[in-house]
Amino acid sequence: MDYFYEVLVGSQQYHGSDALTYKSDTELNLFSVVKVPLQKELVFGVVVRKVPRPKFVTKPIAETYNLPALPRQLVKLTEWLRLYYPAPLGVVAQQILPAQLTGKHVTTVTGITAEPVHETASLPPLTTEQQKVLGAINKPDTYVLHGDTGTGKTRVYIELVRRAIAEGRSAIILTPEISLSSQTAQTFRSVFGERVIVVHSQLTPRDRQIQWLTILKSSEPIIVLGPRSALFSPVKDLGLIVVDESHEPAYKQEQAPHYHAVRVASHLAAAHKATLVLGSATPPIIDYFIAAERGKPILRMTQKATSNTDIASKVELKLIDLKDRNNFSRSRYLSDELITSVKKSLERGEQSLLYLNRRGTARVILCSACGWQAVCPHCDLPLTYHHDVFRLQCHTCGYHGSPPTSCPECKNNDIVFKVVGTKAVEEEALKLFPGARVMRFDTDNKKADRFEQHYDDIRAGRIDILVGTQLLAKGLDLLKLTTLGVVIADTSLTFPDYSSEERTYQLLNQVIGRVGRGHSAHERIIVQSYDPTRAVIQSALKNDWDTFYAAELRERELFNFPPFCYVLKLSCRRASAKSAEKAADTFAAALTAARLPIIIEGPMPSFHARQGDKYEMQLVIKSKRRSALLEVITILPKSGWTYDIDPNNLL
Repeated sequence: MDYFYEVLVGSQQYHGSDALTYKSDTELNLFSVVKVPLQKELVFGVVVRKVPRPKFVTKPIAETYNLPALPRQLVKLTEWLRLYYPAPLGVVAQQILPAQLTGKHVTTVTGITAEPVHETASLPPLTTEQQKVLGAINKPDTYVLHGDTGTGKTRVYIELVRRAIAEGRSAIILTPEISLSSQTAQTFRSVFGERVIVVHSQLTPRDRQIQWLTILKSSEPIIVLGPRSALFSPVKDLGLIVVDESHEPAYKQEQAPHYHAVRVASHLAAAHKATLVLGSATPPIIDYFIAAERGKPILRMTQKATSNTDIASKVELKLIDLKDRNNFSRSRYLSDELITSVKKSLERGEQSLLYLNRRGTARVILCSACGWQAVCPHCDLPLTYHHDVFRLQCHTCGYHGSPPTSCPECKNNDIVFKVVGTKAVEEEALKLFPGARVMRFDTDNKKADRFEQHYDDIRAGRIDILVGTQLLAKGLDLLKLTTLGVVIADTSLTFPDYSSEERTYQLLNQVIGRVGRGHSAHERIIVQSYDPTRAVIQSALKNDWDTFYAAELRERELFNFPPFCYVLKLSCRRASAKSAEKAADTFAAALTAARLPIIIEGPMPSFHARQGDKYEMQLVIKSKRRSALLEVITILPKSGWTYDIDPNNLL
């Protein structure tokens, strides 16, 4: 007797929007994993529905597995995901399915057995604020945990996980970076032992398969820890989801489906009737605004989780004006004040961190004398300088103009600013501090030089001077770090995007939080800036979230940016600039004719206007109704166009 089932197939080759029907000579459980033929290949799928015999010819299911069914909530999540972040069903289904399954591992891998939760005697006692926060998280809901750096958010997470396990429920802990997953895992394993399962993309295919099977087969409560993809692990009876460092851009998937982990976590938590905690010292403005509008709990923590509060409160902070070159008699990049502080740290056997507040590089117009910067008159965003056509360009609305030959405010002629890179700072440190152990950490590192490969040496203080970008601003607690130097605080402000002020505040606030944790009485922060009086820099250095948040909201409402509208970014790529511009103009005209409740900005060249042998034009679509943007996606031409809904930035 034949049985017939609808199967979600996980393959980028399947661009349909409906499950496919297959037959089986045995009866199957719903949500079980199978292998099915798709065109000329075999792909993984999940059984979602038993159906009557169809009128068309069906292919047989190629292989079944003696495995527990996937959690119903996880499979149902794909239906929501496909509609909220439109993408082919095959790509969406891939998120919840394994990359491979071998018979040996299917048979031999077992789930987590009963593992005792260790006593927390080795952990610091809970502070008054931590206890208050734990008391407030008393039912399944979404909670914004706004805890300053050093206030012990991880300590709160551990207690919430203990609570979930005591109730027989599992937890997912998200971290923005793989390097942070390894650090956090050490802390959690000291309490929860082998219940902690770390998943991320840098595991070998064999290890990823083993971890996936271990999670699926576990009947005991477990803790899955990893970056955004950990949300799609087959965890049963989920009681807690934590999104740590929830402000980080890494939580947005840049490929289809273009999901944001916070939105997915919210939907998954609701399906499981679980608690969701969004933890950050610098909460995302959009999430903070939504929580406030919907009356969700916003829990504040400002008390340092250290017994050395007197030491922690005496960190010295110096603000250096980069325009005053008298401050730079010994180096182009590092002020005399910063060089002296690093030398003193070296003499005491302590660490220094030289940090660049950088998201990327852009050719900008900036006056080195007074700090003036060319901005768009419509968007109030930095204009990008394109030297090949001698033009200033706004990559959000399309405004363009000629660059001035002198500063319009102070008449200074030296106005072209070039961004300093980490390699230049590393070379400067090696020259200034011969014999010091200097290491650079950024996205250019080879595998052997990555941060996670040297974490133990860094923690132990065996690296004297760390040089790097935002990777070094996240979640580090370095016992020997006493000098923090921010080489150029304003660099990310030159990034021509509406999120630049927010990202600047986040990065500065986060990196400053690497010191002031009560480890030493010699801690110093030296911040170098071309515009030291700028409001966002002052707010970040003073940890004045309320002032920054209020000012940023006013700015975004005035210029119609999220959270006051939804945004869709459309990109058109063609073999020539002229054909890309023509295609973008044609579609913009079609959108205007459709009379949707949208605002169309552009077309304009993308920030990276040429990639390889292709040219790219961009449209930015805004609307008060997200459904209108979804409608735009349905009429988008298939060939040569891509889209990103709710993008992190508009570049």
